[in-house]
Amino acid sequence: MLRKIICLNAILAALLVAAVLIYPPVRALLDLRDPALRQPGTPAAAWRGFHYLTPRFAAWARARREDGRAATTSTNDVSGTEWPLFGTVFYLWSVENFQTAWDAGDHAAGVEPRVFARDAVIAATELVTDPRQAGWVKKHWGDDYLHRENVFYRTLLISALTAREKLLGDKYQLEVLRDQVESLARELDAAPTGLLLDYPRHCYPGDVMRAWWSVRRADPVLGTDHSRQITWALRSFTGIHTTRRQLPPYSAGPDGKPNSDARGCANSYMLLSAPELWPVAAREWFDLYDKSYWQERLTAAGYREFAPDRAGGSDWTLDSVDAGPVVGGYGVTACAFGLGAARLNGRFDRAYPLTAELLATMWELPTGERLIPRLLSNAADAPLLGEAAFLWHLTLQPAKGFPVKTGGALPLYAELATGLPLLLAAFLLLVSGYNFASARRLKKDPEITAPGLQIGAWAFCLGGAGGTWATGHPGWALLLFLAALAFPRLPRRKAPKGTEDWEANSAPPPAAPKV
Repeated sequence: MLRKIICLNAILAALLVAAVLIYPPVRALLDLRDPALRQPGTPAAAWRGFHYLTPRFAAWARARREDGRAATTSTNDVSGTEWPLFGTVFYLWSVENFQTAWDAGDHAAGVEPRVFARDAVIAATELVTDPRQAGWVKKHWGDDYLHRENVFYRTLLISALTAREKLLGDKYQLEVLRDQVESLARELDAAPTGLLLDYPRHCYPGDVMRAWWSVRRADPVLGTDHSRQITWALRSFTGIHTTRRQLPPYSAGPDGKPNSDARGCANSYMLLSAPELWPVAAREWFDLYDKSYWQERLTAAGYREFAPDRAGGSDWTLDSVDAGPVVGGYGVTACAFGLGAARLNGRFDRAYPLTAELLATMWELPTGERLIPRLLSNAADAPLLGEAAFLWHLTLQPAKGFPVKTGGALPLYAELATGLPLLLAAFLLLVSGYNFASARRLKKDPEITAPGLQIGAWAFCLGGAGGTWATGHPGWALLLFLAALAFPRLPRRKAPKGTEDWEANSAPPPAAPKV
């Protein structure tokens, strides 16, 4: 039994190496050859992710709506309150982009996106519009939460309903959409500074800009026209409302003036809205942002979270739930949103290196799951946020009238992130082959401590790995699988002649032929 387990472990280890250390970098290297990474078009990696994620997103959205946990989540739990709905809207935005690509003649999906994703679109919009999911904003704003500031949540509600009407045309809660568009636009237009709060005492201009973007996108659906208010709304992001580099700030005070400097996570996000609202200003902001925040160091390329000349602070920190980790100055959110912003602004010379780094890092498994985005998401409340964001950014196309600039070199980081795992995989495959061959040479089972207990632990860990994987917890599944490979623990005592028990228990090598 022990010899069979040792042989099976060697085979399982080899399969794990192939799945985790060989397939992901090879898949990334193949994806990097896609011309849609360097020019307008929808990459094959995005279509593949769409087919993988859609049925899982539908199942998750239905389960999330039924469990009712959102009603009791603390207002301090940002990832547990904002991320589920934010990730849902990311997914809906990506389906809109896939449908636009299909309508333009890209039929790589084989099935029209609105047809393939119908169940997921319905489940997603029902989740966003479920009043129980608004538990945290109700605690902030009370029963009037749909008609009093609350910019972030109301923007998500408008975006979800707009996406559903564009994709399915079933007039789902169309009057709610009209009410939200008209009331939010009227309230923003009447505000002295043009800015409203997300939460009491918290104003983020990037969310206000996205609110106007959502109003503009809803106009064709409702037959309304808010172009005059949108033109006037530019006042909230220029003049005294800008930072020292003439960029909009991360956050603003009650008077509309910046109370923080420009930051990568905020400006990358704003540049996902500005091109469709104010094209001239968007080009100026992108050039200013790119000039001050783009860096190429430590083998990588991307956008900084903080300005390089800011006083104090560290280039290695975990700043906030919005910005994510800051690694060598690079902001994880700044680079992720910067990828989509670069594509939308026609800057493929920036989008290509960012996409190359993303593909090399995200670690797509043979099952279609992107391991790193999954691990960086909230496993309990928003496990699919990272993968939905990936689809949204990678399906964005240059805004109308924006010139396309191609180019961009493959960063050394992407080469290292794909090459080093392949070298490690080759070494581990040799180790697995050696262990398998050694176990086959054993004449009898090795003597180990508590063999029954160790075999039980092996079976428990292996079964647990399968169960946690099936329930959508890949991190725990991997840990349990690695734990299973640690059993049985073989003794390493020295035999009398100086050989180890393992070798003493092996069949002797064949005698050398006489010459």
